[in-house]
Amino acid sequence: MIVVALSAVILPLILLGIINMPATKGMSISAFIVLLEGYFLWKMPAKALLASIFQSIHKALPILWILFGALMMLNILQHTGAIDRINAGFHTLSADMRIQLILVAFLFGGLIEGVSGFGTPAMVTAPLMIALGFSPMAAVTLALIADSTPASFGAVGTPLTVGLSNVNEKSTFLNSIGQRITQLDFFAGTFMPLMLVFILIFVFGKNDGNQKKDFIKLVPWSLFIGLVYSIFALLVSFVLSYEFVSILAPFATIIIAILTIKLKFLLPKDSFTKPWTTSTKTIASEKKMSLLTAWSPYIIVILMLLATRTIAPLKEFLVTNINLSWKNILGFSQINSDWEFLYSPGTLLTIAVILGLLIQVKTLKNFFPIAKKVALSMKSTALALVVTLIMVQVFTNSEINLTKLPSMPMYIAEIISKYLSGIWIIIAPFLGQLGSFVTGSTTVSTLTFGQIQADIASNANVSKELVLAAQLIGAAAGNMICVHNIVSVSSVVGLSGQEGNILRKTVLPALLYGLLVGIIGFIFTLFI
Repeated sequence: MIVVALSAVILPLILLGIINMPATKGMSISAFIVLLEGYFLWKMPAKALLASIFQSIHKALPILWILFGALMMLNILQHTGAIDRINAGFHTLSADMRIQLILVAFLFGGLIEGVSGFGTPAMVTAPLMIALGFSPMAAVTLALIADSTPASFGAVGTPLTVGLSNVNEKSTFLNSIGQRITQLDFFAGTFMPLMLVFILIFVFGKNDGNQKKDFIKLVPWSLFIGLVYSIFALLVSFVLSYEFVSILAPFATIIIAILTIKLKFLLPKDSFTKPWTTSTKTIASEKKMSLLTAWSPYIIVILMLLATRTIAPLKEFLVTNINLSWKNILGFSQINSDWEFLYSPGTLLTIAVILGLLIQVKTLKNFFPIAKKVALSMKSTALALVVTLIMVQVFTNSEINLTKLPSMPMYIAEIISKYLSGIWIIIAPFLGQLGSFVTGSTTVSTLTFGQIQADIASNANVSKELVLAAQLIGAAAGNMICVHNIVSVSSVVGLSGQEGNILRKTVLPALLYGLLVGIIGFIFTLFI
């Protein structure tokens, strides 16, 4: 039965990662096989399978709505010329694409993760990187890899607040786990900017004999930025609360990064631009639009996300009004799907687009034509997303069966833990990654595996906080390889059908990150 339970993991890896099928075909086959296994081998009732399909369709809607907002943002900024002005602004600050990568993908993406989460950061940063001259493949891959370290605390701490709600709800317990995350990531996440630069140069750069030199020159600054981020994350978790780590750490680090660029602190004298330029056009020296006006839609969306996540009365109003959630689907209390429309990042992105149009060109006449074009471009993505979620929901809802088996994910966890409890702290991050790979969410991965991680920690006489911190970091790293994140971001930049190629490029960084966290966690156990 373990092979059956693992099929939701093995099939996408084979069909997308090895055979290189497009997601629409590969995930359709995976979903169909998992449905058959759920019915014939796990003995799930037909009604539960049907409810899972309905749940999948409903869950796809808010994701597609976020995708629509991200695509609208990109298209509108291109239409108004704001994207060229933003590009020029980055080049004024630094034309070095290694530096731009860290600023946009890691720090700006981290800020978006902190206030939004749910796959939004990569959908926002990948198009911006393409506008800066990165190839679409490089932009998507690097945006996905960057959206990892901040994701443990994404959406104002949701992975802890919601993900650990079935383990322990005391805020002191959650704060102690948040502190453990920042301690582990002090020795692991600190290297994320350096890893991004390494992948940019050695995976996407031209082999011109200068790669090692180009990498080494930016090692000091990359490590410095990673260290500054980790120090701020550690301070916020200990002095304030885990909810604000992914907001304040990237924001403060952006300020430090800009100062170091202005002062040329730890930076090489020569700029690095040549390997990934996607067009030959030069950056216009004429600046008709101010940088503030060009950035206004992004500034608006960040302010709205921050306000709606931190101002309790506003959050309550948005969550309770126009709530399109579907509870107890076909009578199953375990099968639900949330869509708080006004609270959704998709709604806030769309509002920011409208306000951005009014600020930048003072007319909305092009909004609906562009919206129609964007909606039509999302058809294949919608199909790929729905079939992916069908596989995911059958996998997670498989506890509803006639054989009294645990759910497929719990079955996998129980079998693994039976033989590996002695070195569980090394395994814990990979179980978190497995959850995110299949479910597409740091929060859902932790909801799924949090309790068993805590139980194994108790049985193995290892710190529960340490194991759960490793689970959350692993789940966050799973954003790199999550199928529906890859499908969504690929659609934004026009790489539909290349999902398998992207997965092959992100899987090794994800595994290396998980291994580093596991080893550091094991060292921690020797002293705790």
